[in-house]
Amino acid sequence: VAGVVLPGCECASVPVASSLIGRGVTPAAAFAFLLSAPAVNPVVLTATAVAFPGSPEMVLARLVASLVTAAAMGWLWLWLGREEWLRPVVRHSGHRPGHSRWTEFRRGFQHDFLHAGGFLVVGAMAAATFNVAVPRSVLDAFSGSPWLSVLFLAALAIVLAVCSEADAFVAASLSGFSPVARLAFMVVGPMVDLKLIALQAGTFGRAFAVRFSAATAVVAVVCSAVIGGVLL
Repeated sequence: VAGVVLPGCECASVPVASSLIGRGVTPAAAFAFLLSAPAVNPVVLTATAVAFPGSPEMVLARLVASLVTAAAMGWLWLWLGREEWLRPVVRHSGHRPGHSRWTEFRRGFQHDFLHAGGFLVVGAMAAATFNVAVPRSVLDAFSGSPWLSVLFLAALAIVLAVCSEADAFVAASLSGFSPVARLAFMVVGPMVDLKLIALQAGTFGRAFAVRFSAATAVVAVVCSAVIGGVLL
């Protein structure tokens, strides 16, 4: 629920979740925040309302599906998660004597920014390549099937890696697809995409990123299909 009131993009949620774990927050709760913050914050919900004028049910469906997915993944980690899948996280002891708070902030910001930047570049390169290489006719080929369209837009969200503040406008432009498929695009994208997978692998380790991203994608698609089918 904290993700609803704390605006932030998906790129920033990974180092924040790592910092929470380092300060003693249980990983399951930190991962739930990691998924919810970029998907249901006020900026994203407002953008969704603007992109889909006169369709408050789309905003509600995105909120509910994203929250259910985030909570489900937190509970799933409590049930099946293994500590050995996580790369050890450096625990912060708080403000260190002899250093000003500004110095601590600057060093923490510099570390997280430089650490995340390299992985974001890799993901952005892959997304840009897909945007250039895949023709529009490929998108049209999948729009006719209700089930394939959901899976296709979910996969498209993973590859395109559109920022969560802008993905609603991309989804709105995909008018040939069903509302449920477009909902899946908006729910999956902020939680699983190429740059996030790379960033999670660099922060928590490859063993975690592969398992967590795959499970999140499945849960997000299922929640989108079920909740979208009810609300849309």
